Formats: sequence, structure tokens, C-alpha cells
Amino acid sequence: MADKIKLLLAAVVLIGAVAAFYYFADLMLFVRVVGLLVAVGVAVAIAAQTEVGASGLTFLRSAMVEVRKVVWPTRKETVQTTLVILAMVTVMGLLMWAFDAFLAMMVRTLTG
Repeated sequence: MADKIKLLLAAVVLIGAVAAFYYFADLMLFVRVVGLLVAVGVAVAIAAQTEVGASGLTFLRSAMVEVRKVVWPTRKETVQTTLVILAMVTVMGLLMWAFDAFLAMMVRTLTG
């Protein structure tokens, strides 16, 4: 029951922060964004105290470990792959255009 109350409190903080963001529209945007970010931090801190929040944080930590294990492509590999994809898209586009033109010609021939 305590977890539900904490999650409800976190949701109320978030909803209140969004409402305040729009209610104080006459203030500088920077101040409103900082206030919103602080409120989001408070809501996350409250939610992290629940069982669901703790499991979510555990998941995020393990996801970050997995991201560090990824071997990212070099710039050269990325450029080469992009160029190959662009070439294949162009070739396929031209083939589809030619096939469409052929079908349109056949339909005109058949229908007179």
C-alpha cells in the first residue's frame, strides 16, 4: 500500500509541475524549465523508493552496462554503409519506376 501512495505522490508532483509550467507562462522559460526538471527529479526520487522504481533503476543500470559493451562503428564504416544504402535505394527506386512505366504502357496497350 505504501508503494501505491508513493507512486501516486510522484504522479501528483509531475502533474503539478506541468500545471505550474503552464500557469506561470509569464515567467522566463529558463526558470520554468529548471523548475520542471527539479520537479521531475523529485518525482523520480519518490518513485525510486518503491519496488517498481527499484526494479526500473536496476533495469536501467543493466542496460547501461550492455550499452558499454556495444562495439560502435567507426565514422568510415558508417559513411560506407550509408552510401551503400543510398545506392541500393536509388537502384530499387529506378527499377520500381521502370516496372511501373512498363505496367502503365501495358495497361494503355490493352485498354486501347
